[in-house]
Amino acid sequence: MSAGARRSGSVMDERLAAAQQALQAGRTQEGIGHLVALLESNPQQPLAIYAGLAVQLHRAGRFVDVEAWTAKGVALYPRSLDLWNTRGVALRRLGRLDEAVAALTTALRLQPKSTAALSNLANTHLDREDGAAAEGLLTKLLRLEPKNAEYQRLLGRALLKQGRSDAALARFRQAVMLDRNAINAWLDLSGTLSDLHRHDEANEVLSRARQAHPNDARLIEGVAILLRREGRNQEAEDYLLSQLPAHEGEGWIHRQLGAAFADADRRRANQHLRRAVELEPANRDYVFALAESLQRSRYDDEAAHIEESYQVVRRLIGNGALTPRHEKVASEIFLRVGAYDELDRLGRALTLGRRWAEAGMHAALMNQPPRVRSPEDRRELVELHRIWGRGAEADAALRPITRPPARTPRAKLRIGFMSSDLRSHPVGYFALPLVEAYDRSRFEVYCYSFNRGEADPMQRHIESLVDAFRWRPAIGDHDAAQMIADDDLDILIELGGSTHMNKLNVMSYKPAPIAASWLGYAHSAGPSTIDYLILDPYMTPAAPELLIEKPLMLPHCWYSLAREAFRPEPAVEPIAPVERNGFVTFGTANNPYKYGREMLAAWARIVARTPGSRFMFIRPECGSPTFRANMAAAFAAEGVAPERLLFESIRGRHLPFYNQIDMSLDTFPQTGGTTTCESLWMGAPVITLVGEALYERLSYSVLMNLGLEEFCTTTVQAYEDAAVALAADPARIGQLRRSLRDRMRASPLGDSNAWAADFFDAVAGAVEPSR
Repeated sequence: MSAGARRSGSVMDERLAAAQQALQAGRTQEGIGHLVALLESNPQQPLAIYAGLAVQLHRAGRFVDVEAWTAKGVALYPRSLDLWNTRGVALRRLGRLDEAVAALTTALRLQPKSTAALSNLANTHLDREDGAAAEGLLTKLLRLEPKNAEYQRLLGRALLKQGRSDAALARFRQAVMLDRNAINAWLDLSGTLSDLHRHDEANEVLSRARQAHPNDARLIEGVAILLRREGRNQEAEDYLLSQLPAHEGEGWIHRQLGAAFADADRRRANQHLRRAVELEPANRDYVFALAESLQRSRYDDEAAHIEESYQVVRRLIGNGALTPRHEKVASEIFLRVGAYDELDRLGRALTLGRRWAEAGMHAALMNQPPRVRSPEDRRELVELHRIWGRGAEADAALRPITRPPARTPRAKLRIGFMSSDLRSHPVGYFALPLVEAYDRSRFEVYCYSFNRGEADPMQRHIESLVDAFRWRPAIGDHDAAQMIADDDLDILIELGGSTHMNKLNVMSYKPAPIAASWLGYAHSAGPSTIDYLILDPYMTPAAPELLIEKPLMLPHCWYSLAREAFRPEPAVEPIAPVERNGFVTFGTANNPYKYGREMLAAWARIVARTPGSRFMFIRPECGSPTFRANMAAAFAAEGVAPERLLFESIRGRHLPFYNQIDMSLDTFPQTGGTTTCESLWMGAPVITLVGEALYERLSYSVLMNLGLEEFCTTTVQAYEDAAVALAADPARIGQLRRSLRDRMRASPLGDSNAWAADFFDAVAGAVEPSR
């Protein structure tokens, strides 16, 4: 051996010894560094070096590095079971599930009875929602180890994913019989019973588990989760606070307290969620929970919360698998700041939407309409709502409600409105004319709210006007449906979809003979138990397959302008900005979840074609550096300099800023609704792009009711041309500014009494034939 070779071998031996010494002393990162240096200096190392490095990287949670080094390892040692197995586990943790299946399948070809590879492959199939494939593997594992409680539990989960709940419960029970210490099996058993609405049994299971393990934190947490699932939020909060002194240093209790306080006290919720992340920084569920809560926080500096939520989430993307809930949170945050590259890395929008629908996450579908790009997308979105609806109906069927006996016909129709937004909220404002103007000789009006905040003046005003106002913040879906059924309505109209604090699932119980949707969600909700979707002639899609429900038609417009929302103040500045400044200012106050690359490019081209013009964003997101940078980049791509963009970070007090813009450019494909009315009320005309689906036609309805067809376009090019043409006509802009408010008052939108009468006549027409 040459002297050089001896020196090289000596260095290798020293590095290996240093790695072993560091690892034995618990200095994991240092040990990993030595092993990496060893392999980088000479890749032709024994298999044990590659396998050892992969294990240490996995233990350190460095899954990207595990994938990279196992790729090099299997290239040298393609018959290594350990390397293929570890590689499969890392790919699973990275969310690359198809590749994980391939790697673990290779491991099993090398050793068909490897319990590690079999169980890892089964878990991967569970992640892929392929219960049948997981069941086959777990059956093999149980033939090898029939008394393994964990395999019994996993088989239960595989059966559950196939809808075989009774068989799953039997496996969970078998698991806890085999091992009374199998905490995850106890939790799966109680959780499944809870999902089946067998709450008494679920609580009894947890009680037995806690008798055996009184101090186990996972079981204590399970009690709080069950309470919240049952709608017993105050009990959950009180219970968690009673446990806090004994568990203050544990992340789970702060995570659960964050959930308990989320709606009532966001500042307090964030304090607990920050503490949870501080205690367990590697827990992705805690991190995503904090990010979601931050982006919903409106106290202090809202934009700072949004920016922080983005920075928190962006560091997690690409470094581990995401659950459907993680994907939902990330997509909401990325949309708010216009981070479309990160959004694309999550996956195709409607593919994600299918995962959300199958997971029962209707609220996640709210962000999907702006993502449609084709007729096929529109129809697929309808199918996603059907998928969710079928799941919600199946869930409701597990615990039916009791319906009132046949009654003697009464003189008045009893109409129910269900919404947690019957308060100071756009839904509350648009619904107000109905409760103010209904004919009490013909109708009784019952309202249902699950708002978990304090009652505000608008809510109290509505309460004073109706026959009954059921405000039940802590009620569960089943009990809410039973409460409504007990009121013996003729028709129930839901106004909120699955927006915050609403209970769309209640509609799946069919608590009234006839059910309808209106106002809060510009799409078919999904359940077949909803008979009607209340529309107007302009909003109704020409293609019947774009609706699940039957249209219940109003003669003119979808809503009217409530006096409390559309007041004389703030006043319209009669001199248009272009008349004051000598240049046109375009703008928007629409939510950024409706933005997209194509739409921003169109806005930018309009500005570029209008010499000297400006564009103003009027949104709380405007205080986020990331939002401003992304908007500036989108406009710069079309030749618009950043100094032509104006950002006003504001929430709730935005109407005066319409006095600084000449016209609003509507979002597309999902248009504005409330924002369109507000812009027009403040004298700023709106240019809209009319599409095929309901959510593409809200502004069209408003503009047509005002006789402003000229601002309704059907192609992107026509949309841009209409905006540029209006910008070139300052006299027309000025004339509109000084006349739009009067035009709105004189239109069907402005005649609230007539509109309310039309609404109740339409409802009566749907109900009376069935009485």
